[in-house]
Amino acid sequence: MARLRERYSKEIVPDLKKALGRDNLLSLPRISKVVVSMGVGKAIENKNRIDAAAKDLGQITGQKPTVCVARKSVAGFKLREGQPIGVKVTLRGDRAFEFLDRLVSIVIPRIRDFRGLSPKAFDEAGNYNLGVSEQVIFPEIVLDKMEFVQGMNITIGITARKKSDSFELLKRMGFPFRQPDENEEKKAKAAPAPEAAPASKQGA
Repeated sequence: MARLRERYSKEIVPDLKKALGRDNLLSLPRISKVVVSMGVGKAIENKNRIDAAAKDLGQITGQKPTVCVARKSVAGFKLREGQPIGVKVTLRGDRAFEFLDRLVSIVIPRIRDFRGLSPKAFDEAGNYNLGVSEQVIFPEIVLDKMEFVQGMNITIGITARKKSDSFELLKRMGFPFRQPDENEEKKAKAAPAPEAAPASKQGA
């Protein structure tokens, strides 16, 4: 069993039950999947980009990526329907937990000028989205053998009733969220309300 998954069962679940005031395990937030994707727009100019991205993503996740193709043609971008434009991997079970464990304990600490993850990157369904600007922060990537710098998006699928439930889960899994900026909050509260627009004159 993955180390993080074991900790989830033994430590995180009991802690979540207390924090959220629930006894029903099915009502607690859970990791359903992790989707790691690379949008390779420059593959339109250089087909080798797709192969390089697929190789790197496979090394990072330990799973063979799926190639994503354009659903329709866009003349302005010289994009044709069916043309490869990215790669992705969907991780579940132990592989998902192993990836998240490495992400939190090894990868995120290697991000330059890191100031914490945004606590506002949850969607309405409670899933969390994280963007990475370059794949070299993953230890599986050897800098001398890297062909192209490529960013990626990581979507953590979470079964939750609301965003706050997902936040509580990821916080206990070790995700380093940054604290809200109190000064920004005070400025937002102190800012004067916008003035109402003057009513238009009838018969002008």
